[in-house]
Amino acid sequence: MQSINDITFEQAIDYFGKSVSAVVIADEAANTYHSLVRRGVFADVLDDSGTYADLVQKLWFHHSDDGRKVTDTYNVFIPNMGKFTGKYSKRTKILVNDILHLVQMSILPMEEDRYIFFLDELDERIHEDESETENKVSSIQNNIYVFTMAFDLVSDTTSSVSLTEVSDEPLYYQISYSEWRKTIVNMIPKDDQELFWSRSDPDYLKSHFKPGHVESFDLQMVNLDGIYQWVKLIFSRMDTTNENDFRFVYMVQNIHETTMRMKATIKHYEELASTDPLTGFFNHGRIETELRNAIEQYHKNGTSAGLMILDIDHFKEVNDRYGHAVGDTTLVHLSEIIKDTLGNRNAAIGRWGGEEFSMIIYGKNKADLKEIAELLRKNVETSAFEEVGSITCSIGVTDLHTDDTIESWFERADSAMYKAKSDGRNCTCLK
Repeated sequence: MQSINDITFEQAIDYFGKSVSAVVIADEAANTYHSLVRRGVFADVLDDSGTYADLVQKLWFHHSDDGRKVTDTYNVFIPNMGKFTGKYSKRTKILVNDILHLVQMSILPMEEDRYIFFLDELDERIHEDESETENKVSSIQNNIYVFTMAFDLVSDTTSSVSLTEVSDEPLYYQISYSEWRKTIVNMIPKDDQELFWSRSDPDYLKSHFKPGHVESFDLQMVNLDGIYQWVKLIFSRMDTTNENDFRFVYMVQNIHETTMRMKATIKHYEELASTDPLTGFFNHGRIETELRNAIEQYHKNGTSAGLMILDIDHFKEVNDRYGHAVGDTTLVHLSEIIKDTLGNRNAAIGRWGGEEFSMIIYGKNKADLKEIAELLRKNVETSAFEEVGSITCSIGVTDLHTDDTIESWFERADSAMYKAKSDGRNCTCLK
């Protein structure tokens, strides 16, 4: 065996050339690359030539865990990830035929925005060891911070940019803070963009943040798969000894699952606060809101609406003779009849109180409202009620007038209902 002292530089270069997995010459300015060597996995990953942007995306701007491409929205960052002023080295992961490969990448700058890429697939055991370590770290951190960055407002620079879904290490990413704001705002829904602009504005940060101060706010932001997710944006001013330093740390925390659970809980309690517990219909307060909404829609969009008020005839006798438990069962059965009758119509149904129900029906004229009321009355009359046997009801009906208020609209329907009572009950009255 030849002594290491006798090995020449030419021999070392020859050995390197025979063992390296891939060698690529890239021209960032011309947006091209050319492969000099493609061995092993890189025979499938790299083409003989292609665009530099595609090379950057293939090698490290993708989901680090499974190799999926990020959504096209994020490709605007690629031009700022492919500029190198010095030697650069990192490990990355690429997915080929559903198999994840760990790759060591070294980049050597040449002249005029040209680079040499040296790529080597690492031993599978190293990949397994690193994956186990990453899984342990991920389980501790729970992957809650999907993006972190430091920035300096005085020099308008960014540093230590980390996008966890792309790489476990900081990205080699060169962009000013002002340019970053213009780019990232496109990842945010239009309704939230003004909030982002105001809270990330350099003047706001300088005037509102003392050293060590932290602020956060929630909004939606598109993730690497192109799906809007709820995130918390956190800005923290670094606590330095120089009061004229305006250096900050910015973090994006994934709060989507927590937010969706919270919204579901709020929705649940909203429904509880709006629902009559016995019948499942809107309660008195919520049906008042629906009356107001119907009037607003009428003035805004011209959507017609009718109001029905139903009252059970002689319901006090049901409670007195059979007890309140049977009375409640009767109300529940009546609610099912109302729901079955109006279920395929655009209607908001509420229990106004006791045995009285209010129903707002959209998009029907007076003749239609009268017909629906008669159908409902007959369905109640012909239904068999447990223990009680049968009941009847009186229904007052009216449509919405241009000059109506909640009070005038309701009073007219209520008056029609009492007219039906005075006409002998078990009938409908239209006003």
